[in-house]
Amino acid sequence: MSQFDIKNEKVAVLMGGASAEREVSLMSGQGVLQALQSLGVNAHAFDPAERALDELKRDGFTRCFIALHGRFGEDGTVQGALELLGIPYTGPGVMASSMAIDKLMTKHIWRADGLPTPAWKKVDSAAGTRAALAELGSPMIVKPAREGSTIGLTKVTSAEQCDAAYALAAGTHDDVLCEQFIAGDEVTIAVLGSGAQARALPVIRIKAPDGNYDYQNKYFTHSTEYLVPCGLPAGEEAHIQALVLKAYKSLGCRGWARADVMIDASTRQPYLLEINTSPGMTSHSLVPMSAKAAGISYPELCLQVLQEATRDYAAV
Repeated sequence: MSQFDIKNEKVAVLMGGASAEREVSLMSGQGVLQALQSLGVNAHAFDPAERALDELKRDGFTRCFIALHGRFGEDGTVQGALELLGIPYTGPGVMASSMAIDKLMTKHIWRADGLPTPAWKKVDSAAGTRAALAELGSPMIVKPAREGSTIGLTKVTSAEQCDAAYALAAGTHDDVLCEQFIAGDEVTIAVLGSGAQARALPVIRIKAPDGNYDYQNKYFTHSTEYLVPCGLPAGEEAHIQALVLKAYKSLGCRGWARADVMIDASTRQPYLLEINTSPGMTSHSLVPMSAKAAGISYPELCLQVLQEATRDYAAV
């Protein structure tokens, strides 16, 4: 990790970008920018959809806070560009980012490491989606393998819904994932830090209207309840935090991330769904909420994440 001296740093907050999550990224980025500026950091907005990345080097930026979401932001592409430019950046590196955004790859790695994740099938047609429903059971989740914020996701309960669900998911990415639905408590857990210093923040339990935690209920309504303290038994919360730390390290993550988990209502077994390597930082976002419960203010959180900025090949 490179040393951080607030007086000698010029920080670019990367926001916007070209993914389907551009709107949310702009909200995250503005929040981070204002927080860092309030602490005296020489921080500036930088939108890769409007400016070439090599301008970061030309304009003297010494560190980047990645507030981009989705493809071209948390999939290893911008991380690779920053490696070539020699500029430290927040969050996991190139390989961890590229693996974590791919839900299929993530599941393969977690399963190989003995970590629990719902059963799944990769499909390439509506007929394959119907066959997956017969195998995995109803309800079933259909989603693109490389998208976030529930974009392109459908919960299907009948074969008649499979054609539309497949078409929606395939419209955002060629690889479509059908996943066993786990009925129970939905929770999310943030992780801060790297290596032995990585720590899981308090668990947040999510109660969305009719159990529908979709894009609208995530970012643009006030109907969803976020419970922190989560109300789970202490032993269960600690078990989930330990599981998420293993999942984080399994993918080689560093800096920060946030994992989504479902807890089976009958068995109380937690199942890892996915991990986000550039979590949202909007007024509705969950990492700031969990950090607050741990006694970390929003500006302090932004500064901590920024201080962790590094590169895969920092010694070269």
